[in-house]
Amino acid sequence: MSGQASMGTIVAVSGPASIERTALADLLEAVGPDRPTLCTGWTTRDLAAHLVVRAGRPDAAAGIVVPRLAGHTKRVQDRAARRDWPTLVAQVRHRPWWWAPLDEPLNLVEYFVHHEDVRRAQPGWQPRTLDSSLSSRLWTRVRAQAKLVLRRTPATVTVNAPGYGSVSAGRGGEKAVTLSGAPQELLLFLMGRQDHALVDLKGPTEITERMLHARYGI
Repeated sequence: MSGQASMGTIVAVSGPASIERTALADLLEAVGPDRPTLCTGWTTRDLAAHLVVRAGRPDAAAGIVVPRLAGHTKRVQDRAARRDWPTLVAQVRHRPWWWAPLDEPLNLVEYFVHHEDVRRAQPGWQPRTLDSSLSSRLWTRVRAQAKLVLRRTPATVTVNAPGYGSVSAGRGGEKAVTLSGAPQELLLFLMGRQDHALVDLKGPTEITERMLHARYGI
């Protein structure tokens, strides 16, 4: 496969992040601009605009993580969302050249999760069967994410992905919780998509309920 570079962008054609980006763009093209997503308050158009701004406007993308810059980010994103749908989807599909060295470490989770945000918001969705290489990469991210977002959980939480491994997180202590599932499902749970993640969560009710309703994410 190959793609044509234009307007300072290149089409990414290899690697898991590139594959997820392309698959997400294909799905956006198929479902249209006004479909729901798992991102609260965002339609597919809003999500596409977010991805375009994150990838192509470093000045505005900073507002995603810096609250005092959020107003600027929203203004730029709102302008992007007004573009015609084919143009917006094409901009999601294309990767700015400066992302090339950092595409996998910074974009795999972003595009995988947002791909599922669109997929799982549509009627009749089914989980994908992933190849073991992608699952292994996601498991690496799960391990880091579990340590980060579960660090204040008042229990010893064992996150288990059969066939890939397990990791312990939480504050420790006598209370024990197990969170089990495929790497992709664990990642979605730990990225705040608990209602749509196919996992098995066991432990004291007060802890598991807290985990089910926590606002996880990066």
